[in-house]
This record gives sequence, structure tokens and C-alpha cells, in this order.
Amino acid sequence: MKDFKITYDPPNEVEYINLRLETGMSGKSLEAAQIGLKNSLFAVTIYDEFALVAMGRIIGDGGAFFQVVDIAVKPSFQGRGLGKLIMKELMNYLNEHTYEGSYVSLIADEPANNLYEQYGFAYTYPESHGMYRKY
Repeated sequence: MKDFKITYDPPNEVEYINLRLETGMSGKSLEAAQIGLKNSLFAVTIYDEFALVAMGRIIGDGGAFFQVVDIAVKPSFQGRGLGKLIMKELMNYLNEHTYEGSYVSLIADEPANNLYEQYGFAYTYPESHGMYRKY
């Protein structure tokens, strides 16, 4: 794998918004990005030179509930193992910071669900149904 720079800080809000849009994810307002990023429990960012090419975050209350969010790899960098690298780092954090009974969730878009299954994530249906309300 090419030498990439890995950091454990959230990206700046402009990089974050641009990477989300470039990877087909929904846009976020600058204000929402600023607030959300600073409240991350844990973040992994991967840079090629100075450009953000991949990221992932964990959000939640730090005890009972955790959510894996913002797993994104720039299309021109997909297929190089960066998604797996991000998940490995996120799982290391979760393995060290969760407690008996902690609930870790994520929303998986296809085909990324195949990646998440490799890390022990399973579908909640039929026991429960994932739901959301978007603003």
C-alpha cells in the first residue's frame, strides 16, 4: 500500500463536506459539520500528500451507545484497502472503549454492508428496524 498519512483527528469542515459529496453521501451545512466534527468520540482520517482521501468517525455518548459514521473513501482511491484500514482503527477504538451492554450501530449502504459484516456487524431485522428522520 502506498504511504498515506493517517491521523486521529477529524478533518476540517470543508474537507469533510467535500469528501462526503464526492463519495455520494449527503451534504451537510458548514455549521452542522463544525459542531458534529468537534463532538466526535474518535476519528480516523487518511491523507494523500495534503488531500483528504478517506475518513471514518465514531459518535455517541461514550458509554452505552456508539455509532460508526462517515466511512468514506474518495472514488479514485477505492479498492486500495483504505476502507478496511479505517474499520480496523475504528474497531480497535471500540474494543478498548466499550462496556458490557454497549450498543454499536451503523447504517450500511450497499455494497459497504459487505465490509461491515467482516467486522461482526449484523442486520437488526427482524428483531428491530432501523429508522431515521431527516431534516
